[in-house]
Amino acid sequence: MPMKGTLTQNGTDTEANTEDVLAALAGKDFFWLDLDDAVTDGTVAELLGVHFGFHPLAVAAAEKFKQRPRFDDYDNFVYLVARGADPTDNGQAEVHCFWSDRYVVTVHRGDCPAVQAVRGRMTQHRLAATIASPQIVIVYLIMNALVDGFFPVLNEFDEKIDALEDDILKAPTEEQLGELFDMKRELMNMRKVIAPQRDMMASINAGVADVPGMTDEAARYFRDLYDHLIRLADLVDSYRDLLTSVMDTHLSTVSNRLNVVMKQLAIIATVFLPLSWLTGFFGQNFAFLVGHITTTWSFFVVGIGTEVVAVTLLFMLFRRRGWLGGPSV
Repeated sequence: MPMKGTLTQNGTDTEANTEDVLAALAGKDFFWLDLDDAVTDGTVAELLGVHFGFHPLAVAAAEKFKQRPRFDDYDNFVYLVARGADPTDNGQAEVHCFWSDRYVVTVHRGDCPAVQAVRGRMTQHRLAATIASPQIVIVYLIMNALVDGFFPVLNEFDEKIDALEDDILKAPTEEQLGELFDMKRELMNMRKVIAPQRDMMASINAGVADVPGMTDEAARYFRDLYDHLIRLADLVDSYRDLLTSVMDTHLSTVSNRLNVVMKQLAIIATVFLPLSWLTGFFGQNFAFLVGHITTTWSFFVVGIGTEVVAVTLLFMLFRRRGWLGGPSV
């Protein structure tokens, strides 16, 4: 049956095929089988269920991606789902791991950066010496790569929040508010991955299940991984609170700008109120006004002068109240 993957055995990486996988499974040497489920057209389920004999529930779970991180202990193997940061939502930051005392089987989709990074680190990592079995080394390095992938994403998130907050203080827009909601949704998606993965790691460290290949020294590395997940969870919570405060800042800034506009319009309306009254009064067609207010000086004194006096008194009142930007008296 066709498959795409890599078979690692005795320090050698070869392209996986059915014959070599079955031969490795029938032998006694440890091996790591890494499978790409994106192009195998369902053959991964057949391989895992029929030839490896994994439990149907674990095989069915491995066929469905975007799952909640989990750790299941079966009779002759353990099954683990680990996820990392996936800003582009392409599904390449999720790895399903099956392992026992003799082998590790990892299933992912596409070119998973975490798995690729592990291949270059296995021979260099201290765990690979004498303090842990190779299956624990592989599982730890994969999980460590997935977890550490969150930190640069969150650092970029932090810078993005700061830049967005500065832009909001300068000129708030509707696009910024939409971007804030998108960022908050991204944080919630990351929390849905980090929180259960933290709980899963806590149960592993607590010794709730028997983990094949685990040693006391290796458990220290897994506790360090748990500490990283706690830090990530705290960062997500703090950024979520920070986003909420930025949203409040956006709404407050928009409200303040609206209040300024309303105050300016109120000042203009107030200025024209006495002017409208004066022009309306002297524009009445009464005999006294038409017969007596006919000279030039009366036009300038009564007509223009009263309006100038009214506007001047209003501006003095506005400045005294501080409505024109100066200190109130």
